[in-house]
Amino acid sequence: MSQNKPIILLDRDGVINQDSAAYVKSVEEWQPIPGSIKSIAALSKAGFKIFVVTNQSGIARGYYNEDTLKAMHDKMIALVEKEGGVISGIEYCPHGPDDNCQCRKPKSGMIESIERQLGVNFETYPAIMVGDSLRDLEAGQARGCTPVLVLTGKGRTTQSKEIDFPFSIYTDLSAFAVSVLHNHS
Repeated sequence: MSQNKPIILLDRDGVINQDSAAYVKSVEEWQPIPGSIKSIAALSKAGFKIFVVTNQSGIARGYYNEDTLKAMHDKMIALVEKEGGVISGIEYCPHGPDDNCQCRKPKSGMIESIERQLGVNFETYPAIMVGDSLRDLEAGQARGCTPVLVLTGKGRTTQSKEIDFPFSIYTDLSAFAVSVLHNHS
């Protein structure tokens, strides 16, 4: 891994694809936010490793199963690959908010799993956590990632919250990608 290129961790719903208060429950409902797929591919082609880190409590709630989730992720991967990019890995938490697991954001278990896979520590190796909710930013912050808020999904609501650590804000994943590509070229 190139020391000068940070690992990029992306939340899924509201960052890569359209979010829904009723949950994204099927492959048909999984619709990319305009520009997100091309942005992931562009970052990947520029040498960045991209991981998706997503809470999927709809599984625990019985709204969909892990096979449906896999089909949604297969669709996302195929769209990115069609644009010439690669998603290096996907971590998801299938638990509900009351399951007291270690993976559900704002806890950092999924990020720690990526650190183990890569053999790095994000407190010393650069990583960026891109999300649309406070819990995304908190999970990244807990592991030393640079937190980034996008204003898609729940981002505009999150922007108005009191957050006691610094973070950058971008209108969407495309704007974030343009900035990263410019600053790390």
